[in-house]
Amino acid sequence: YKLARKDLRQVCQLQPRDRSARQKLAACEKAMKEDAFAKAIQAEHSVPLSQTYDPRQLVISESYRGPRLEQQQDNDPKDNDDNDEDWEAQLFEPGNLPRSFVLECVDWMRKQEQVHKRHVAFALLSCQRLLQQTPSLMRISLPERAPPHHPHKHNKELNQDDEEYDNNHSHETADRPRLTVCGDTHGQFYDLLHIFESVNGGFPSRDNPYVFNGDFVDRGSFSVEVILTLLLFKLHDPTCLYLTRGNHETKNMNKIYGFEGEVKAKYDDKMFQLFLEVFEWLPLAAVVEDAVFVTHGGLPARNYDPEPPATLEQIANIPRGMEPPESGLMSDLLWSDPQPFPGKSPSKRGVGFSFGPDYTEAFLTANRLQLLVRSHEVKDEGYLVEHGGKTITVFSAPNYCDTMGNKGALLRFYKTSSNGEDDTTTTTKTTTLSLPPEFVQYQAVPHPNVKPMQYAAGMGGLFQ
Repeated sequence: YKLARKDLRQVCQLQPRDRSARQKLAACEKAMKEDAFAKAIQAEHSVPLSQTYDPRQLVISESYRGPRLEQQQDNDPKDNDDNDEDWEAQLFEPGNLPRSFVLECVDWMRKQEQVHKRHVAFALLSCQRLLQQTPSLMRISLPERAPPHHPHKHNKELNQDDEEYDNNHSHETADRPRLTVCGDTHGQFYDLLHIFESVNGGFPSRDNPYVFNGDFVDRGSFSVEVILTLLLFKLHDPTCLYLTRGNHETKNMNKIYGFEGEVKAKYDDKMFQLFLEVFEWLPLAAVVEDAVFVTHGGLPARNYDPEPPATLEQIANIPRGMEPPESGLMSDLLWSDPQPFPGKSPSKRGVGFSFGPDYTEAFLTANRLQLLVRSHEVKDEGYLVEHGGKTITVFSAPNYCDTMGNKGALLRFYKTSSNGEDDTTTTTKTTTLSLPPEFVQYQAVPHPNVKPMQYAAGMGGLFQ
C-alpha cells in the first residue's frame, strides 16, 4: 500500500485533474487505515489479558466485610521487606492458599455476597498458569487413605444431614480410599454445597478428592459461585480436586446461556476474559487408575470404519489454549453422546456425533481400559448405565433449571480390598479399582429466589 500510495501521489501531482487517480489514491489511503486498524485489533487480542493484568491495582476498601488474606510474618524482617510486593501472589500459588480462606469465601458466597475482585483476579491468574501446566489428559490415582468421618462443619440441620450422610455410606466402604466423580453442576451452587456438606460427607481434601466433569457454569444463576469454589479448592490443594472441560466452558455458550452476563453483573468484562482464559486451559479428559476414562461428552469419531480408535496419546497431545474447533478430537470429547445401537450417527446437537456400544468397546479395548464415564446429558435418576455396562453417564444438577424434576447423582470409585478379593470387581486385568462404582443419588435443595437463566442473553434452547 505504501508504494502504491507514493506512486498515486506523484500521479496526482503531475495530473491534478485526473479523477481516476484521485479516487485510487483515496481508496489506497482508506485501505491502509483499515489494515492498520485490523493489525491493531489483532495485536490487542494476540496478547492474553492474563499477561498484562495486575490485580494489585484493585484496592480493597475498608467497607468490604468479606474474606481477606493476611500477610504471613517471617522471623527475618529483611525477608518481609523483600516480599512486601509478592506475598499475596505467593499465597495464591497452588498449594499455598489457606483452607480457612477458601471456606470463608464459600460461606461468604452462600450469603449471596461477592468475594472481592482482587482475590478473584489473583485466583484466576494462578489457576490459568496451573492449568496451562496440566496435561490435556490427566492421570489420577486414588488416595492412600480413606476420607475422614463426616465433620458436620457448616451443617445447619445436623440431624437431617447425619441421616442422609449415613444413608449414602455403607459400612463396607466407609473406611476405604475413594475418588468421587461428579457430572454437570451448571451453576447450582446450593446443590454443590449439599454434595459437600451432606451427600458426600466433606469438602474436597487430599483424602477426599473429587473429579468434576465439566459444565460448571451456565443455566444456573450461581455459576460464579460454583466455579470460584472449585478453583479455590484447586489452588488450596491441586490433588484434592480435578476439573475437565465441558462444552459450556466456552465463549459462545457463555454468551447465550448466562455466564457472561452473570460475570459482568457481579464483576466486569475483564474478569470474564480471565475466566475464558482459565476455561481454555482446562484438561479435556482423565484416566483413573489406568482403568476408567472420564470426559465430558464422549468418544472421538473415526472418519471411516477401518480406522482404529483414538489413542490416549493422541488425546494427551490435543493442543489447548483456544476455543474448541467445530470438529476434531477436542470437539468430540466435549460434545458427543452415546446411542444404544451400533455405529455412529450425526448428533442431534449439531456438533459432535453419537456413538454406539461397538465404538465404546473398541476404544476401551484399544487403550486397555475398563469403563467410560461421561456427563453432558440430564438423566431422570441422575445417572444411566449403557453399552453393556461399559458407559456411565453421571449428571449432578438435581431438578435441572428448577423444572426437570430429575435426581442428581455422583459416582464413588473405591480401591479394592487389601486382600485383593472383592466381589464387585468385574475387570479382566489387574486394577486397583473396585468396579462398577457406587452410585449415590440425591434431591435438589432450596436456593435463593434467583431464577435460572437470570443473566442469559436469550431463552432459546434451554435444554441444549
